[in-house]
Amino acid sequence: MEAKKKIRVLVVDDSVVAREIIAKGLAQDERIEVVAKAVDAFDARNKILTFRPDVMTCDIEMPKMDGIEFLRRLLPQYPLPVIVVSSVSYAVFDALNAGAVDFVSKPNLGSPEQMETFLHQLREKIKIAAQANLASQPKASSRRIKEGKHFAEDFIIAIGASTGGTEAIYHLLKELPPTMPGMVIVQHIPPVFSRMFAERLDQQLPFTVKEAAAGDYVAPGKILIAPGDHHLQVIKSGKHYQVNLDREGEKVCGHRPSVDVLFSSVAKAAGDKAIGIILTGMGYDGAKGLLAMKRKGARTIGQDQQTSVVYGMPKVAFELGAVEKQVPLQQIPRTLLSMLGR
Repeated sequence: MEAKKKIRVLVVDDSVVAREIIAKGLAQDERIEVVAKAVDAFDARNKILTFRPDVMTCDIEMPKMDGIEFLRRLLPQYPLPVIVVSSVSYAVFDALNAGAVDFVSKPNLGSPEQMETFLHQLREKIKIAAQANLASQPKASSRRIKEGKHFAEDFIIAIGASTGGTEAIYHLLKELPPTMPGMVIVQHIPPVFSRMFAERLDQQLPFTVKEAAAGDYVAPGKILIAPGDHHLQVIKSGKHYQVNLDREGEKVCGHRPSVDVLFSSVAKAAGDKAIGIILTGMGYDGAKGLLAMKRKGARTIGQDQQTSVVYGMPKVAFELGAVEKQVPLQQIPRTLLSMLGR
């Protein structure tokens, strides 16, 4: 049996210590080969031309040119899956907007436990990035859909996403009118970054967006984002919906928060008063939950392969029969509004 081709990686970091730690940590995986290391953006560009890596890891804070500016200049000329390495900062979302596939949070170099977790996450995300569809990057889209209609308060929209999801969610939401029914979102994202993601969307969109807290009500014009490391469940409370958070529950499909947990709870709480949307992401989280929603009478939408950064979660959901309509990302807003207007 022919061995799998190794994923060729370029490691970019201005710290010699960080470069060596990352390179040695990646080498522990037999599927990954570090072909070169670079100290800054200019060195990295030369190494890309020389070694033609499959994936690049890139620090955001670097001398001469920071990682975000580097990505904005580099990727249009040399499309390459990039995993950014960053301290806790809103800059990771700028990097994702600039075309990075994903990010990993910098560990405390003095903590062996944090280092091992960091290296494990980086190895796994490199394997996912190697399969990424770089042609899927969302393009600047049309103006926001003008929709004066006010929708029923007992209606709810549930969205799930993973790799590539932060940009997909933004591009979906920015076209929707502020009169939309309440929305709940699970994006696979670490703690703290989930709050920052919510705050960023709150600044960018005409909705009230916040990281969910236990007992929050789902309401029109409001979007609740599941906190990192907490399952989010929707429950019926009289004529309204509230959210429960669970930090103790086991990971589902390898994730907490899990899209399956969210969708399954919406199926139970809202039945046919819901729409489920599954977006780009690796794996199969959300497929069974979306099927449960569909069986309870909910409408369901899946992102198509061409516009998904990673066509994993939407693919499994589609093949399971959980997706009623599979459409490109840019068509999801109008498909959603069409379903609401049934």
